[in-house]
Amino acid sequence: MQHQLAYTDVKAAADRIAGRVRPVSVVAMDEFDDRPFQVSLALEYMQHTGSFKARGAQNFVLAHREAGTLPDAGVTIASGGNAGLACAWAAGQQGVPATVFLPANAPTVKVERLRGYGADVRLVGLEYAQALQACEEFTARTGALASHAYDHPLIAAGAGTLLDEILVQDPRLDTVVVVAGGGGLFAGVATAARHHGVRTVVVEPENCCALHAALEAGHPVDSPVDSVAADSLGARRVTGLAVAAAQYDGAHSVLVSDEQIVAARRALWHDRRIAVEHGTAAALAALTTGAYTPTEDERVCVVLCGANTSPSDLG
Repeated sequence: MQHQLAYTDVKAAADRIAGRVRPVSVVAMDEFDDRPFQVSLALEYMQHTGSFKARGAQNFVLAHREAGTLPDAGVTIASGGNAGLACAWAAGQQGVPATVFLPANAPTVKVERLRGYGADVRLVGLEYAQALQACEEFTARTGALASHAYDHPLIAAGAGTLLDEILVQDPRLDTVVVVAGGGGLFAGVATAARHHGVRTVVVEPENCCALHAALEAGHPVDSPVDSVAADSLGARRVTGLAVAAAQYDGAHSVLVSDEQIVAARRALWHDRRIAVEHGTAAALAALTTGAYTPTEDERVCVVLCGANTSPSDLG
């Protein structure tokens, strides 16, 4: 597996998926008007399938279509939900089947949406690793093309296309704030951000922080998965692409508590009627709690990356 992503990979992805994904909208956030810095929100939760994962999935499937390596058996993936949704959608766009393996405790809303995209959904075990093993066995047996939730350069490069779209709307951007589960979004965005001289702040829950643990160890390591945001950020081990992408002065890793994540998610709902996943709200929590404090006149964009959640607990 490639462990270094280049900006040329992100640019190639942008060209490949142009017109097939929704360009991200960026809006100003007046909740921070009393602070000496400016904050905006990138509304990527409005993307096809409800998350940024659509970008990487499109890039992955289209690249294999171009190369003539997209088999009749279709595409398969092990995913906690969002990557599976994106994979099923991208496969459907190309008229090939998708078989998606999920932990049995995946949110019902995601399982139902997967089936709505025509995917063959298989629930296995209670952790991502168990679903992944079943997916690997299926791949070996059928010859299906194995995608990955985050640990693939085509997936990460597709996610990174977000940053260039944000810069079109705010060319003077100083800092982008993203969350990390397996690290594909961070790897892509940080690679593009480094090219443009933009700082990247990566946010994780305190008890679900595979990237933070990897950066402390100097390489990917197994880490605990215990957070309200585990359904979308619950990777036990981060991709090496993310560790490599973090090796620049503009990359900063911060942690937030589950309580802070819940509060940020509720604030988005009460203030703006935005219903996002707990994992998505963690990005905003970095600013509302001071885990990351921008400097005077700093222009910051918080990426709201996924909304496949039930709003029933937000009232």
